[in-house]
Amino acid sequence: MQANVLARTLNMDREAWLQLRNKGIGGSDAAAIAGLSKYKSPVAVYLEKTGQIEPEEAGEAAYFGNKLEALVAEEFTLRTGLKVRRRNSLLQHPEHTFMLANIDREVVGQKVGLECKTASAYLKELWEGEEVPMQYLLQCQHYMAVTGYEAWHIAVLIGGNTFVHKRIERDDELIEQLIDLEKDFWENHVLAGAPPMLDGSEASGELLKKMHPVANEDTETELPLEADELLEQLEPAKKAVKEAEERVAEIENRLKAMLGSHEAGIARHYQVTWKNQQRRTVDSKRLKEEHPDIYEQYTKTSVSRPFKVKQIKEAN
Repeated sequence: MQANVLARTLNMDREAWLQLRNKGIGGSDAAAIAGLSKYKSPVAVYLEKTGQIEPEEAGEAAYFGNKLEALVAEEFTLRTGLKVRRRNSLLQHPEHTFMLANIDREVVGQKVGLECKTASAYLKELWEGEEVPMQYLLQCQHYMAVTGYEAWHIAVLIGGNTFVHKRIERDDELIEQLIDLEKDFWENHVLAGAPPMLDGSEASGELLKKMHPVANEDTETELPLEADELLEQLEPAKKAVKEAEERVAEIENRLKAMLGSHEAGIARHYQVTWKNQQRRTVDSKRLKEEHPDIYEQYTKTSVSRPFKVKQIKEAN
């Protein structure tokens, strides 16, 4: 099996690339569709593919990730001896044409690809051992599905000073599951114009805040019947969360009592730490009293939308 070339991407501007990308599902969409992305929800992918929202502008992390891609690829070659090259094409699965791939590099002379990443030092633990974070595992398996390649390397520069590279073997069973998942999403949501349900992820919450940042004052709407069903489920769910949080707090407090004034403790299979941590904060009350002009200069007004539920008493 050989992937089709949908378009050449060398010197293609971002707008044209985004339009092409919306003709199908890319590798970075796979984890989002599966509900395994911290940064994007299935609904956000649907809205992007249907042109209802613009793709988010790349932040500084993504910007420097792109800038450092060549450096990561070069270091991968130095450490492995494997020569890599750019493909400069948007690839398309020959049968499942909704599956697209814009790969970073491919290994010369092999049916193997390379994904280049940069990561914060705070995410170092995710890259320890042999495991690969699930969202990147799915991304690479998606690329293998499109290209027919037998393996994919992933190389990561962590915190600017730690380099990790791993090889991911092709998993045909997982690829079949991915194809089914992406086919269902493309045909039954994107083409059908039927958005997937919102989930409880942070990404879904951020999407809602972005889409509806400010309420129209003094407005009211009648909610559908489904709202009553959801509201009846809300209180028991909150109660379950509260009970779980109290249980977590109880366990942590008992362990803290065992630690006492010690910074760390060793159990048979775990290490526990309770370290000192200093944090500097601004005394805003005192600043306002003693330097009101500076306080006014550096404060800003923001709008938030707290969500509240109140039961309506039925009339006799």
